[in-house]
Amino acid sequence: MEWTDEGIVLGVRRHGESSAIVELLTRQHGRHLGLVRGGASSRLRPLLQPGNSVSAVWRARLDEHLGTYAIEGLKLRAATLLGSSHGVYGVTHLASIARLLPERDPHEDIFGLLEHSLDDFDDIGSAAVHLIHFELAMLAELGFGLALENCAVTGETTDLIYVSPKSGGAVSRGAGEPWRDRLLRLPPFLRHGKAAHELTDEDLQDGFRLTGLFLLRHVLEPRGQGHSDARAGFINALTRQQAKAALPAP
Repeated sequence: MEWTDEGIVLGVRRHGESSAIVELLTRQHGRHLGLVRGGASSRLRPLLQPGNSVSAVWRARLDEHLGTYAIEGLKLRAATLLGSSHGVYGVTHLASIARLLPERDPHEDIFGLLEHSLDDFDDIGSAAVHLIHFELAMLAELGFGLALENCAVTGETTDLIYVSPKSGGAVSRGAGEPWRDRLLRLPPFLRHGKAAHELTDEDLQDGFRLTGLFLLRHVLEPRGQGHSDARAGFINALTRQQAKAALPAP
């Protein structure tokens, strides 16, 4: 058995004295593990960092075997990603969410979204938007997508500012007004046609609150899991940055 594919490194664990087991999210073969001989060496360690894009050749005698990887670097983002606290927390959280996908099951759209997210991670605000969009996409991929295109009560497609915490459906301003204290806020950057540059600090916090509720209820808790420490670390880093930006100039 043999195939060649692009992959994004999700994680690495040492195996024996010199090898490593590498977990990739590949474009055509999904989340896939393989053994890299010499993966613990100083030559290969920089390639096998979370967030890096690689070209991987996987070989095994039988399809169900772990198999081995021969890996070459394509885009080595890790040095930049790991140079900031939000980058460390962000890439760790993205990897933990990607691990919710079934092993060896292709999810090419998710691969593309992860790749795009990692390519635009320098600014913490942009990184936060990408994380929230990735969580929304993962909810949809796992069968729990939110219905944010029209009002769940009236069918309207305009003035959608709330989300029902029960159904995950958007609710318009007029329909939601009597129950606004019970509804989640739908931030403008998640509404159709709204650009990310219009977002506020409150928008980002509302976005994480929205995706966090449904991920926990529908995906994590049924598996006996909770939100990753990395997610909390990223949100804390975002909050600190927002507080710092709000301070008056000296």
